[in-house]
Amino acid sequence: MANRIILNNVSYHGKGAIAEIVPTAKAKGFKHIFVCTDPDLLKFGVTKKVTDLLDEAALPYTVYSGIKPNPTIENVKEGVEAFKACGADSIITIGGGSAMDTAKAIGIIITNPEFADVRSLEGVAPTKNHAVPTIAVPTTAGTAAEVTINYVITDVEKERKFVCVDEHDIPEVAVIDPDMMSSMPKGLTASTGMDALTHAIEGFTTKAAWEMTDMFHLEAIRLISKHLRGAVENKPEDREGMALAQYVAGMGFSNVGLGIAHSIAHTLGAHYDTPHGVACAMMLPIVMEYNQEYTGEKFKDIAIAMGVKGVDGMSQAEYRKAAIDAVRQLSIDVGIPTKNDKVKEEDLDILAKDAYEDACRPGNPRDTNVEELKELYRKIM
Repeated sequence: MANRIILNNVSYHGKGAIAEIVPTAKAKGFKHIFVCTDPDLLKFGVTKKVTDLLDEAALPYTVYSGIKPNPTIENVKEGVEAFKACGADSIITIGGGSAMDTAKAIGIIITNPEFADVRSLEGVAPTKNHAVPTIAVPTTAGTAAEVTINYVITDVEKERKFVCVDEHDIPEVAVIDPDMMSSMPKGLTASTGMDALTHAIEGFTTKAAWEMTDMFHLEAIRLISKHLRGAVENKPEDREGMALAQYVAGMGFSNVGLGIAHSIAHTLGAHYDTPHGVACAMMLPIVMEYNQEYTGEKFKDIAIAMGVKGVDGMSQAEYRKAAIDAVRQLSIDVGIPTKNDKVKEEDLDILAKDAYEDACRPGNPRDTNVEELKELYRKIM
């Protein structure tokens, strides 16, 4: 089977990159832009950095900010109606994964209205048309939603998250400007950064990994190990390093999938509203331990990329432990908790069932089952 790579048509990187938004919108002939963002970014003036540029250029736009941290089916449906009501022809999405996932779903449904129920987009939906023309502007260094073909929506009624994978949803243009991330608080910087590390490590070890995606993932691991601690302290050079790192990780995992750290994280978010990056960080070293016998020599490469010294002189068991320990230490250093006191024994049946049915589970290097997934949940109780 052929390996496939799908990326943005264009991406802009570095301080001040948002200056490219207006020329891009004009070149693409945008007439009325649907600005999809979250309420906190609107409240604290982050979205304004972009809308000020649109005002100066006299480009008409409508702001939609009815988005929850784990965006819901209702958020998407309301967004679709708001898009139609304002007569927009394009989208600029500003935010983290929640805003960008919502924008992807809206953009897909507008051009593929037969999927208006939202649930029918789960998995690999047979959409025929590309989403509404979209410029994605991330404000967190973690999800890489601006360069992926994935998005995640929460089904509140069924208390579950579902993953959508669609080559038609990728934004045509990504604008990765670390200045848009400078107002992130420490906790969010830490959790989104650990989400990026989970993307990189799971993408590197997934069943579908190959040489090109390995290249992306190893560089992302190296950059995250180098820059995440400093980014949490809001050092500009480390903010810029993490902005690049999370994008590079997205270039890889979007094309080869993830594993059960993400499957479990999705259930923790759906059932307990645990922030996605926190859930990923809790589970990553646990899942690495679970998977280690199925990863060949890859943990040696991970340990080296994490900056572990003396790896070449280590046995296989030693470098595998060193890689896991380095990941666990980074998570501790940036303040991620190791336990989730919301997880109860009586919830494990449904949690494990949902994780097993999650779209990320088949990519895990080790085949799993519901009973083994229960044991992994117990490790964070």
